[in-house]
Amino acid sequence: MSWLQIHLITEQERAHLVALLFENLGALSVTLGDAEDSPLFEPAPGEQPLWSSTRVTGLFPGDTDTDSLRQQINQALNREVTRELSLEILKDQVWERTWLDGFQPMRFGRRLWICPDGRRPEGKSGIFIDLDPGLAFGTGTHPTTSLCLQWLDHNEIEGKRVLDFGCGSGILAIAAIKLGAEQAYVLDHDPQALSATHDNGVKNGVSNRLNILENGSVPTAPVDLILANILAGTLIDLEPGLAGCLRPGGSIILSGILASQSDDVIQAYAGNFRMHPPKQAEDWVLIEGLRI
Repeated sequence: MSWLQIHLITEQERAHLVALLFENLGALSVTLGDAEDSPLFEPAPGEQPLWSSTRVTGLFPGDTDTDSLRQQINQALNREVTRELSLEILKDQVWERTWLDGFQPMRFGRRLWICPDGRRPEGKSGIFIDLDPGLAFGTGTHPTTSLCLQWLDHNEIEGKRVLDFGCGSGILAIAAIKLGAEQAYVLDHDPQALSATHDNGVKNGVSNRLNILENGSVPTAPVDLILANILAGTLIDLEPGLAGCLRPGGSIILSGILASQSDDVIQAYAGNFRMHPPKQAEDWVLIEGLRI
C-alpha cells in the first residue's frame, strides 16, 4: 500500500493551525520541521518555539483525492496555496509512528518531563513520564496539551481524584498521578486512545491508580478535578454532564479552545462555575473554573 505525504511551508504563527487542519482532513500523522535550516536553542521551561518558517508535513492514505485535498486546504486557509504545497507518494511503512524519531524530551513547568520511550534528558532531575502515544492524540507538542501540563505542574494535585475527559494518549491523567493524584479516571470515544492510555499507564507504573471508563460511564462519585482538552463546541455541549461529575469547590480545566472561542465557553460554564480569565499560548487558551 502506498501513502500520500504533503508538505506546506508556513509562518511560525500559523503552523499549529495548519497542523490541526491536516488532522481534521484525515492525516494519519502530522509533523513540524525547519523549512530554512534555522537553529533552535534550548527553550525556557514550558516554552515550545517553532522556526520562523515551518514545514508542516501530513501523511494521508495513498488513495486520497489530491484535487479535493488541495481545494479543502485552499478553502480553509482562505488563500491559494497550490504552488506552496508539495506532494509525494511513499512506499509502505509504519508511517503513523515515524514522527516519533523526532520526538525529544520536553519539560513543562518546574519539574514535569514528557519523554519518548527510553529517552531521558541527561543530567536533569524531575518527574518523568515515558510516553508512547500510539495512534492517539497527546504528546505535549500542541499548545493545548502544553497549557494543561503546565497547569498541573504549578498546582496542588496531591491526594485528588481526577477525571481526564477525552484522554487521548493518557498524558494528562498519568501526569496527574505522577504529581500525587490518588486516582485518575479516563474516558475517550476512540478505542485506540483507551488502548494507548492503558499501555502508557503500565509503562509508567501507575496502572493501579488509572481507571479506564468505557461505554460512556462516569465515576461513581464526584471528582476533585476535571481535565478536558477537547474542542470548544464539544466542551459547550458537555457542560451539564461535566458539572455533574465535579464536587462543589472542585476545579475544571478546559482546553482545546481557540482564543476567539473563549467567551462562548466561559458563558456556557458561568451558571455552574466561577470562571477564571483564560491563559493563552499562541492562538489557544486554557480556562479554569471553580465549581459553585
